Amino acid sequence: MLTLRYLIRFLKEFIIRFRGIILLGTLVGILVFIFFYLFGKTLFLKKVERVGITGRYSLETIPSNILSLASYGLTKVNEDGSVGEGLASSWETTDKGKTWIFHLNGNLSWQDGKKVNSSDISYKFSDAKIIKPDRETIIFTLENPFAPFPYVVSQPVFKKGLLGVGEWKVNSLSLSGSFIKELTLTNKNKDQKIYKFYPTEERVKLAFKLGEVDRLENVFNPDPFLNWKNLVISKETNYQEVVAVFFNTQDSLFKDNKSLRQASAYAIKKEDLPGERAYSPISPTSWVYNAQVKPYNYDFARAQELMKDLPKEVKNNLVINLTTSAILLDTAEKIAKDWEALGVKVNLQVVSGIPSDYQAFLAIMDIPKDPDQYTLWHSTQQASNISRYQNPRIDKLLEDGRLELDTEARKKIYLDFQRFLVEDSPAIFLYHPTSYTIERR
Repeated sequence: MLTLRYLIRFLKEFIIRFRGIILLGTLVGILVFIFFYLFGKTLFLKKVERVGITGRYSLETIPSNILSLASYGLTKVNEDGSVGEGLASSWETTDKGKTWIFHLNGNLSWQDGKKVNSSDISYKFSDAKIIKPDRETIIFTLENPFAPFPYVVSQPVFKKGLLGVGEWKVNSLSLSGSFIKELTLTNKNKDQKIYKFYPTEERVKLAFKLGEVDRLENVFNPDPFLNWKNLVISKETNYQEVVAVFFNTQDSLFKDNKSLRQASAYAIKKEDLPGERAYSPISPTSWVYNAQVKPYNYDFARAQELMKDLPKEVKNNLVINLTTSAILLDTAEKIAKDWEALGVKVNLQVVSGIPSDYQAFLAIMDIPKDPDQYTLWHSTQQASNISRYQNPRIDKLLEDGRLELDTEARKKIYLDFQRFLVEDSPAIFLYHPTSYTIERR
């Protein structure tokens, strides 16, 4: 009993004597607790983000939005498609676009800390001679003048060992055959972005359900996640893609029937389609976008009027075979319904990839950030000109656009290109697709 009384008195005297220190220590302890509670995870725990991506990609075709985190090219492409500085701080051509000289930014370093040296940079072009006269200069000599070349060298480059110059470093990469299965990026805080690649949207959604990934990017159909709790779903219009109906302009039905191509355009109720209206093969964010092209707004009376111009043998037995992919089947069915209202019988066919033979093909087209669309529409490009389009005026504009170095003159060329191409209607430009990002809270 005396011992307990003595202990209580001792503690009382101790607290009285050292109360200032005790109060200060308690306050510091509370502040430290609050600090670690609010910021401890950010400061001391690495953040791991597992992202599911749809598509099969090789080392050469990794999405640019992923590559740009780890490195960049001699140049960078701005949002409007113009070209800005990258590894190179300046460049010029001495002979109207055949020889291009790039001067490196001497202040940049690779992720191993070593300065960027021209000898580290490896671009391989079958039609270009590359000379590196010193550490900070690279000279490309092309077989033919090519005005968009600064855009070509915006492709991110890496030093041996997949070392780049960006904030994120390639930490690991695994392949399944020739396709990438998983790619891990790490930053200086040891945070990780783990990209997992799946062949189809159905498969990447299954991976999300099974907990293999925590975030999905570029999903076209957000179902069945719209009703899930504790998810954040955001949508975005992809202005670098356009959904369009491409006509086979060498098919007997469409070759000499511009009226039928235009009537088909006017007959589609584009406001019912699942995306922001598109009017041109050029992105509306581009510095050369022409907002004055013929819009082909829904006009059933105009469509009927144009149908009167068709030869009698075509009008009396009009059948269009419309081919598309499974992801665009809903859109294809709406188009078929609109065309059938015009008196056209439509046969729908679902395929994977680009068919070797078709009459009308509903597809998603990637829009190059540079306005050069030579490979898509020039008559000599049999492999990539999927409309098999042949038009001397368009050919000339595309050829001139590749040679013109003056920005304003080049812009005028592509304004004309859009105007004449849309008027001739080798394709109906419908909408820019909406994509969704889905992630757990």
